[in-house]
Amino acid sequence: MNFFITSDTHGHLEKVYDMYDKLKDMTIDGKPIDGLIHCGDNKRDGETLGERLGLPAWSVAGNCDGGMRKDIGIVSTPWCSILVTHGHMQGVDWDLSSLTYLAEEKDCSIACFGHTHVPVFEKVGKITVVNPGSLSFPRDGTGGSCALLNVTDKGCDGGIYYYDNLFGSRKKKHARGGFLRSVINYSDGF
Repeated sequence: MNFFITSDTHGHLEKVYDMYDKLKDMTIDGKPIDGLIHCGDNKRDGETLGERLGLPAWSVAGNCDGGMRKDIGIVSTPWCSILVTHGHMQGVDWDLSSLTYLAEEKDCSIACFGHTHVPVFEKVGKITVVNPGSLSFPRDGTGGSCALLNVTDKGCDGGIYYYDNLFGSRKKKHARGGFLRSVINYSDGF
């Protein structure tokens, strides 16, 4: 099963649609995407994406969804279960131990989370942890990212996909300097 994973969209879905259109034919095993996982901060965004893309969607609330509740979801596949959470209640800003303990407690082999806006795709102990980063407000110096996850009877595989790599880097406007210096230098000339 292939999953398109996104997080921290905060109501801005343009890049998500762009990335889905590019990645839907580039899945790990060449099969179509089976579902969408949205790891919070605008739970409604996950539901909207699922409806518009015609995919089953699993979405959880994050800290920006109006409350500090612990919202988790479980995605069942024929081979394993996937924990879906935003991560703010598990302290993912500091370490991933509470997240991996929760995944083990819920008998999940994979934990998908967001909150940090920084992508992660690695194995921590027995748990594969996946944070797709954010396409809307990345905090890693890129133009944003999402993830693809492939789950089979042999385990899981996947990766992080960067907006800049698929669409090219957007040039940032640099501040124009020198105006104050020229004013000071000009005034010194009198």
